Amino acid sequence: MAAQLSAPEQAAASKSHGGLGGSYEVTVYELENFQGKRCELSAECPNLTDSLLEKVGSIQVESGPSRGGPVLSSCRWLAFVCRAFRGEQFVLEKRDYPCWDAWSSSRRHNDILLSLRPL
Repeated sequence: MAAQLSAPEQAAASKSHGGLGGSYEVTVYELENFQGKRCELSAECPNLTDSLLEKVGSIQVESGPSRGGPVLSSCRWLAFVCRAFRGEQFVLEKRDYPCWDAWSSSRRHNDILLSLRPL
């Protein structure tokens, strides 16, 4: 599936990752099962819904270069239900998370995820 990035996202990806063909550490999708609009990140994002995505439906966490730096042997991220890295948090290890239940042990279906930062 090809990236569905808007013009501002393409510019940000080119600037921070050395081009769209670069390696990313985490890809966040708007819909479950890695569908819909996506955002590729290699640095913290205090507000995923600030012109990036309307919501987070699935996540792929990968290892890779960080802004031209060394390859990370262990890539973990903290995901937060509130903006600015606040509220309930989840540790995301390197793997695919196709839906809310995959990263949350919470029985409530509060599928809000608003910020991410590397751990």
